[in-house]
This record gives sequence, structure tokens and C-alpha cells, in this order.
Amino acid sequence: MNLVFFLFFPLTLFFIGFAGLALNRKNLLTIIMSIELILLSINFNFLIFSAFLDDRLGQIITLLVLTIAAAETSIGLAILIVYYRIKGSINVEFISSLKG
Repeated sequence: MNLVFFLFFPLTLFFIGFAGLALNRKNLLTIIMSIELILLSINFNFLIFSAFLDDRLGQIITLLVLTIAAAETSIGLAILIVYYRIKGSINVEFISSLKG
């Protein structure tokens, strides 16, 4: 198989995530999911090139990126829960009201 054939799926995931960030800037949950899609597409690229070049460094970097993405998502969801309890909705328009 050709390398370009395998890179089409991560490219599609990246553009779906980027479109989610660009088109919907009001819902915090959609923003977090779009960032996760972008990170997933980057991880797929690392794995594909790791297999193509027969090197394990891409797999190690993928594990590190997945760990950081999990931490980012958990912190983002915690902020989302606090914001929902204060405002009653998850619109990002008034997120500056969370300042201490």
C-alpha cells in the first residue's frame, strides 16, 4: 500500500476537528471534542510514520500525547462542570465571568 493512502484518514480527521473549532465557537464541549480530534489525527500520523519508517519513537510520542490529551480533557471537563453549575449553560460567550 502507498503511504498517501494511509495518510488520508488522519487528514480527514484533522479537517473535521479544525472545522469544528472554526465553525462552532460557542459550545465548550464541542471545542474540547474538536481539539481531541485534532490530537487524534496527529497521533495517527505518528503511528503511520512509525510503522512506515520501522521506528518505535512515533509510538512513544503517541503515548505521551495521549496522556497529555487525557489530562487536558479532564481539566476541561472539570471547568465545564463548574461553569455549568454557575451559569446553567455551556456557552463560552460569558466565560470571562469565572475570573476570581
